[in-house]
Amino acid sequence: GKLFLTEMGYHAPEPKKEQAPEPETIQQAAEREDDILRQIRQVNDEIPDEAMSAKIDRIEEITGKILAYQKSHPNRESQLRSFLNYYLPTTLKILRAYAQLDAQGIEGENISAAKARIEGMMDQVVAGFEKQLDKLFRDDAMDITSDVEVLENMLKKDGLSDDGITMTL
Repeated sequence: GKLFLTEMGYHAPEPKKEQAPEPETIQQAAEREDDILRQIRQVNDEIPDEAMSAKIDRIEEITGKILAYQKSHPNRESQLRSFLNYYLPTTLKILRAYAQLDAQGIEGENISAAKARIEGMMDQVVAGFEKQLDKLFRDDAMDITSDVEVLENMLKKDGLSDDGITMTL
Protein backbone atom coordinates (compact mmCIF):
# COMPACT_ATOMS: atom_id res chain seq x y z
CA GLY A 1 0.00 0.00 0.00
CA LYS A 2 2.59 2.57 -0.91
CA LEU A 3 2.42 5.22 -3.60
CA PHE A 4 5.61 6.24 -5.34
CA LEU A 5 5.67 9.28 -7.59
CA THR A 6 8.47 10.24 -9.88
CA GLU A 7 9.30 13.65 -11.30
CA MET A 8 7.31 12.71 -14.39
CA GLY A 9 4.23 11.96 -12.33
CA TYR A 10 1.65 9.36 -13.19
CA HIS A 11 0.30 9.20 -16.68
CA ALA A 12 -2.70 7.06 -17.35
CA PRO A 13 -2.57 5.23 -20.65
CA GLU A 14 -4.44 7.08 -23.38
CA PRO A 15 -7.78 5.46 -24.15
CA LYS A 16 -7.98 3.92 -27.58
CA LYS A 17 -9.98 6.04 -29.97
CA GLU A 18 -12.64 4.35 -32.02
CA GLN A 19 -11.87 4.69 -35.65
CA ALA A 20 -14.68 5.99 -37.79
CA PRO A 21 -15.49 3.79 -40.76
CA GLU A 22 -13.73 4.91 -43.88
CA PRO A 23 -15.98 6.67 -46.37
CA GLU A 24 -17.03 4.63 -49.34
CA THR A 25 -14.86 5.14 -52.39
CA ILE A 26 -16.35 5.95 -55.77
CA GLN A 27 -15.44 2.48 -56.99
CA GLN A 28 -17.07 0.81 -53.96
CA ALA A 29 -20.22 2.86 -54.47
CA ALA A 30 -20.35 1.90 -58.15
CA GLU A 31 -19.88 -1.78 -57.26
CA ARG A 32 -22.66 -1.56 -54.67
CA GLU A 33 -25.01 0.06 -57.21
CA ASP A 34 -24.15 -2.55 -59.85
CA ASP A 35 -24.78 -5.28 -57.28
CA ILE A 36 -28.22 -3.89 -56.44
CA LEU A 37 -29.22 -3.76 -60.10
CA ARG A 38 -27.77 -7.24 -60.67
CA GLN A 39 -29.85 -8.62 -57.79
CA ILE A 40 -33.03 -7.08 -59.21
CA ARG A 41 -32.26 -8.60 -62.63
CA GLN A 42 -31.50 -11.98 -61.09
CA VAL A 43 -34.80 -12.09 -59.20
CA ASN A 44 -36.60 -10.99 -62.35
CA ASP A 45 -35.01 -13.85 -64.31
CA GLU A 46 -36.32 -16.32 -61.72
CA ILE A 47 -39.93 -15.14 -62.12
CA PRO A 48 -41.67 -16.40 -65.28
CA ASP A 49 -44.89 -14.36 -64.84
CA GLU A 50 -44.83 -11.67 -67.55
CA ALA A 51 -46.95 -9.11 -65.68
CA MET A 52 -44.78 -9.42 -62.58
CA SER A 53 -41.64 -9.32 -64.72
CA ALA A 54 -42.77 -6.08 -66.37
CA LYS A 55 -43.21 -4.47 -62.93
CA ILE A 56 -39.77 -5.65 -61.86
CA ASP A 57 -38.33 -4.26 -65.11
CA ARG A 58 -39.85 -0.90 -64.22
CA ILE A 59 -38.42 -1.09 -60.68
CA GLU A 60 -34.99 -1.85 -62.14
CA GLU A 61 -35.24 1.08 -64.56
CA ILE A 62 -36.30 3.55 -61.86
CA THR A 63 -33.70 2.25 -59.40
CA GLY A 64 -31.01 2.72 -62.04
CA LYS A 65 -32.10 6.32 -62.56
CA ILE A 66 -32.20 7.00 -58.82
CA LEU A 67 -28.72 5.55 -58.34
CA ALA A 68 -27.42 7.59 -61.29
CA TYR A 69 -28.95 10.71 -59.73
CA GLN A 70 -27.28 9.89 -56.42
CA LYS A 71 -23.94 9.50 -58.18
CA SER A 72 -24.23 12.90 -59.86
CA HIS A 73 -25.65 14.64 -56.76
CA PRO A 74 -23.77 13.16 -53.77
CA ASN A 75 -24.79 16.10 -51.58
CA ARG A 76 -28.41 14.91 -51.67
CA GLU A 77 -27.74 11.49 -50.19
CA SER A 78 -29.95 12.29 -47.20
CA GLN A 79 -32.97 12.44 -49.53
CA LEU A 80 -32.30 8.82 -50.48
CA ARG A 81 -31.49 7.37 -47.08
CA SER A 82 -34.86 5.69 -46.47
CA PHE A 83 -35.08 4.57 -50.09
CA LEU A 84 -31.62 2.95 -50.04
CA ASN A 85 -31.76 1.60 -46.48
CA TYR A 86 -35.37 0.42 -46.32
CA TYR A 87 -37.50 0.50 -49.45
CA LEU A 88 -35.01 -1.02 -51.87
CA PRO A 89 -33.75 -3.85 -49.60
CA THR A 90 -37.29 -4.69 -48.44
CA THR A 91 -38.53 -4.77 -52.03
CA LEU A 92 -35.69 -7.12 -52.97
CA LYS A 93 -36.52 -9.35 -50.00
CA ILE A 94 -40.18 -9.54 -50.99
CA LEU A 95 -39.32 -10.25 -54.63
CA ARG A 96 -36.97 -13.05 -53.56
CA ALA A 97 -39.76 -14.52 -51.42
CA TYR A 98 -42.11 -14.33 -54.41
CA ALA A 99 -39.56 -16.13 -56.63
CA GLN A 100 -39.13 -18.79 -53.95
CA LEU A 101 -42.89 -19.29 -53.64
CA ASP A 102 -43.26 -19.40 -57.41
CA ALA A 103 -40.52 -22.01 -57.71
CA GLN A 104 -42.46 -24.44 -55.51
CA GLY A 105 -44.67 -25.39 -58.43
CA ILE A 106 -47.62 -25.89 -56.10
CA GLU A 107 -50.46 -23.45 -55.75
CA GLY A 108 -51.63 -24.22 -52.22
CA GLU A 109 -53.78 -21.81 -50.29
CA ASN A 110 -50.90 -20.15 -48.41
CA ILE A 111 -48.62 -19.90 -51.43
CA SER A 112 -51.38 -18.49 -53.63
CA ALA A 113 -52.43 -15.96 -50.99
CA ALA A 114 -48.87 -14.77 -50.41
CA LYS A 115 -48.17 -14.46 -54.14
CA ALA A 116 -51.45 -12.59 -54.72
CA ARG A 117 -50.61 -10.19 -51.91
CA ILE A 118 -47.17 -9.48 -53.39
CA GLU A 119 -48.57 -9.10 -56.92
CA GLY A 120 -51.21 -6.68 -55.61
CA MET A 121 -48.73 -4.44 -53.86
CA MET A 122 -46.21 -4.29 -56.72
CA ASP A 123 -48.17 -1.49 -58.41
CA GLN A 124 -47.82 0.53 -55.20
CA VAL A 125 -44.10 -0.19 -55.07
CA VAL A 126 -43.62 0.94 -58.67
CA ALA A 127 -45.63 4.11 -57.99
CA GLY A 128 -43.61 4.75 -54.82
CA PHE A 129 -40.31 4.35 -56.67
CA GLU A 130 -41.56 6.73 -59.39
CA LYS A 131 -42.53 9.31 -56.75
CA GLN A 132 -39.10 8.97 -55.14
CA LEU A 133 -37.44 9.72 -58.47
CA ASP A 134 -39.79 12.66 -59.07
CA LYS A 135 -39.03 14.09 -55.59
CA LEU A 136 -35.34 14.15 -56.44
CA PHE A 137 -36.03 16.58 -59.27
CA ARG A 138 -38.32 18.89 -57.28
CA ASP A 139 -35.53 21.37 -56.44
CA ASP A 140 -34.21 21.29 -60.01
CA ALA A 141 -37.72 21.96 -61.36
CA MET A 142 -38.16 24.92 -58.99
CA ASP A 143 -34.81 26.36 -60.11
CA ILE A 144 -35.76 25.97 -63.77
CA THR A 145 -39.15 27.60 -63.16
CA SER A 146 -37.45 30.56 -61.47
CA ASP A 147 -34.98 30.92 -64.34
CA VAL A 148 -37.81 30.86 -66.89
CA GLU A 149 -39.74 33.54 -65.00
CA VAL A 150 -36.68 35.78 -64.77
CA LEU A 151 -35.99 35.35 -68.49
CA GLU A 152 -39.62 36.12 -69.39
CA ASN A 153 -39.56 39.26 -67.23
CA MET A 154 -36.27 40.43 -68.76
CA LEU A 155 -37.66 39.91 -72.27
CA LYS A 156 -40.76 41.94 -71.37
CA LYS A 157 -38.71 44.68 -69.73
CA ASP A 158 -36.44 45.03 -72.75
CA GLY A 159 -39.35 44.89 -75.20
CA LEU A 160 -38.23 41.64 -76.73
CA SER A 161 -41.40 39.64 -76.11
CA ASP A 162 -44.68 39.60 -78.00
CA ASP A 163 -46.69 40.90 -75.04
CA GLY A 164 -46.98 44.35 -76.55
CA ILE A 165 -44.66 45.96 -74.04
CA THR A 166 -42.02 48.03 -75.75
CA MET A 167 -39.05 49.79 -74.33
CA THR A 168 -39.22 53.57 -74.63
CA LEU A 169 -36.11 55.61 -75.29
